[in-house]
Amino acid sequence: MSSSLNTETRPQAPQHELMSQFSCQGDELLLGGFSLNAISTMLGKTVFYAYDRQIINQQIQRFRAAIPGRIKLHYAVKANPYWPVVQHMRPLVDGFDVASQKEMLLALQSGMPVADISFAGPGKTDTELAAAITAGVTLNVESASELQRICQLGKQHKVTPQVALRVNPAFELKASGMKMAGGAKPFGIDEEQVFELLTQIAAMPVKLRGFHIFCGSQNLKTEALTEAHQLTFDLAAKLVAACPYRPDLINLGGGFGIPYFPGEKRLDLQPIGLSLKHLLQQYEHALAGIELVIELGRYLVAEAGVYACQVVDKKVSRGTTYLVCNGGLHHHLANSGNFGQVIRKNYPVAIGNKMQQAAAEPVTVVGPLCTPLDILADKVSLPQADIGDWVVVYQSGAYGPTASPQDFLGHAAVAEILL
Repeated sequence: MSSSLNTETRPQAPQHELMSQFSCQGDELLLGGFSLNAISTMLGKTVFYAYDRQIINQQIQRFRAAIPGRIKLHYAVKANPYWPVVQHMRPLVDGFDVASQKEMLLALQSGMPVADISFAGPGKTDTELAAAITAGVTLNVESASELQRICQLGKQHKVTPQVALRVNPAFELKASGMKMAGGAKPFGIDEEQVFELLTQIAAMPVKLRGFHIFCGSQNLKTEALTEAHQLTFDLAAKLVAACPYRPDLINLGGGFGIPYFPGEKRLDLQPIGLSLKHLLQQYEHALAGIELVIELGRYLVAEAGVYACQVVDKKVSRGTTYLVCNGGLHHHLANSGNFGQVIRKNYPVAIGNKMQQAAAEPVTVVGPLCTPLDILADKVSLPQADIGDWVVVYQSGAYGPTASPQDFLGHAAVAEILL
């Protein structure tokens, strides 16, 4: 790091209320102590994602400080499978949760013990199942028919599969960005069917490690999360009581959200931790000796990353000023509003080399693609921007490059760096 770190400051007048996690040096935004120009020079690229390892560390520390130590922390690799991020996470978390064979191999090669890796997903192929069985990771079973295939593949490969039944509970995680439980869902086995399956599983050639109860994601409502935890603990106790033998693992799910839009606040973990402490006391006997896990992805990495691109043109069309950039939805689909948003909202954006300057003009920021969907920010007030300036999109450390159609229209792939 350069000696210039001694002059770092927080933005005196941040261009968005959520843009407070990174430091600045004068007008320059810093990530890991480096300016955007420095990062661009190191990469030889003018469009990139940059992730700050210290922000990741701080998020994990927040979790550890608030959540009882009895509950382990797993990282959901799908949120950001960039290899340096996975390597960085390895000593900081207690396990990895993966959603593909490729992610499973990343987790294994990081050195994470196989007993601390779980594999979820509603459409696993026989090839994926065989790979997971051979590796010895825990398969989160999504259906009764998938369990039958696992049994057959275990016999074929002469290995006892390690499994956890993924449960689709009757309840849902209220106010969740993406609901993954309650009602009809492609994820997991309906709660009422799980109890029936437990009467048969002792005779099956598998090792039932436990249960995976994942209700939803991206939740900023403390009350909704604590209610879901109460219902999850109650269900977990009933499932354990119905097991033919004592399981050793229960994944309680995750769902901790991060703020993206004006008016949203960072999740307060203290009341969640206090509620979990009470639940651990209440279910101390029922869940004694069972490893309890909370699985988080977005919460750990999203705020640690920015997406950066440069203004290549500036134009006025019938009263609207456009900043045209060399990056867009092909690199950052979620920011464009095409990755789960019902009504498009702007992620927090800034002019990364004019951080101390006040907003001076309303603009719409667009990318280079020949589609009206390629919007980085719509009708936002930013400092006076010029060609060559840096547009940065905050809260971009999760679901970035691998969640985006990088081959769309044949533009160059985006670079990544962990600093």
